[in-house]
Amino acid sequence: MSYETVIGLEIHAELNTKTKMFCGSLNDPNETHPNINICPVCMGHPGTLPTINGEAVKKVIAVGLALDAEIPLFSQFDRKNYFYPDLPKGYQISQYQYPLVVGGSLELPDGRAIRITRVHLEEDTGRLIHDRDSGYTLVDFNRAGVPLMELVTEPDFRTGEEVRWFGEELQRILRYVGASDADMEKGQMRVEVNISLRSLGVEELGTKVEVKNINSFKFAADAVQYEIKRQTALLERGEKVVQETRGWNERVQETFAQRAKESAHDYRYFPEPDLPPLTLSREMVEEIRATVPELPAAKRIRFTKEYGLDGDTSTLLVREKSLADYFEAVVSELGQHEKETLERPRRDLIKTVVSLMMGDFLRLLRETSSSVRDTLITPENFAELALYFAEDTISNLTAKQILEEMFRTGEDPSDLIEKRGLWQIVNANDLDDIVRHVLKENEGVALDVRQGKSAALQFLVGRVMKESRGKAHPQMVRDLLKKHFENATSYSL
Repeated sequence: MSYETVIGLEIHAELNTKTKMFCGSLNDPNETHPNINICPVCMGHPGTLPTINGEAVKKVIAVGLALDAEIPLFSQFDRKNYFYPDLPKGYQISQYQYPLVVGGSLELPDGRAIRITRVHLEEDTGRLIHDRDSGYTLVDFNRAGVPLMELVTEPDFRTGEEVRWFGEELQRILRYVGASDADMEKGQMRVEVNISLRSLGVEELGTKVEVKNINSFKFAADAVQYEIKRQTALLERGEKVVQETRGWNERVQETFAQRAKESAHDYRYFPEPDLPPLTLSREMVEEIRATVPELPAAKRIRFTKEYGLDGDTSTLLVREKSLADYFEAVVSELGQHEKETLERPRRDLIKTVVSLMMGDFLRLLRETSSSVRDTLITPENFAELALYFAEDTISNLTAKQILEEMFRTGEDPSDLIEKRGLWQIVNANDLDDIVRHVLKENEGVALDVRQGKSAALQFLVGRVMKESRGKAHPQMVRDLLKKHFENATSYSL
């Protein structure tokens, strides 16, 4: 029998606010000392009262607007009751019936829209640390009370790759609007996948299995593929799929049972008595809308049209907002050199910038674990280097060498090139002297060229480049060599 996979997502993202959701304790994901950023409120001490973090509310509304969702003017916080060792109050303040964001969608690359059910705001739990050596479990409450956004989709996914693409695009949107750093390695973004199978042509949903707390979108896609195989095997044996919560073991590439899946009534939701309902104004929502920047999808389209980039290059540049902004700053600096660029079409110059940026520049960032925001190379200096390379005043090798030194020191490219004497030789007379010397030192190879051996010509080009310390223009070298070989006696000069 053939089955259709039906998948929905629940994605949590910690918001990058200054303080926690309901108290004044710092929200600092980089704090390594346990139980430092805590207070009586986030520790659930008797007699304490929460207050709503307005910054967190605005960030969630911005995400909703970026997803073209509805922002109700009335929302409410609720108590979600359950006991867990890292939940100090014994309940979580969340939203249930009246969330901050309703609806919205995000398009897959094939144009199919994934519908969003809701986006609500709640507080995160603490963090359990299992010490295998001692057998103890320790609790760090620094994360307890951190503002946590939860996005829930409709069951519109059919494959693991769709899940992965959606998650990565949502991660970009969160970063673009400034709502979350969304660093999955630090636990700032987590995904839960709800998967069920049903017979083809059947409308009724199958039994849902939730794979919880996955910290990589690749792992989420892998978990989907595993669950499809596991559930298919169960159904084909005539067995039932059990509704449960499972985890993902990346090491063995398998999901594993954790507990029976809870339902909403298990949490005994009721309106949070210590917080008033939230009533927003339309003016406030529109003010937030005005702060939403150009989003990744729109930027990809614009980069392709405005700069003549192919789709893959646009996608790579837009992946990180800081890289996209840096690229546009460099292109803007190219416009400051109009006189220098008249001989070269603007789009050719942009291609040179892209080549340098997507190659050696990104490699240097990866090797040093650096961010574009931290680079010492100013957009002006990057544009200047690209111009020198595009106009053949420096060689490809020199461009790479100077870029690396600029990356380390932040120095001006012209100063570095001048100090090292790396300007490309473009004077035919200067270059001709080197060519004649190489021909004289390699008469046998010159004879091979005259006998039609093309590899011998390339050998001579390489010798000239070596003699010039890489400063000769390769095409000019070839032209001069060919000119010499047009003379019957050139090989013996």
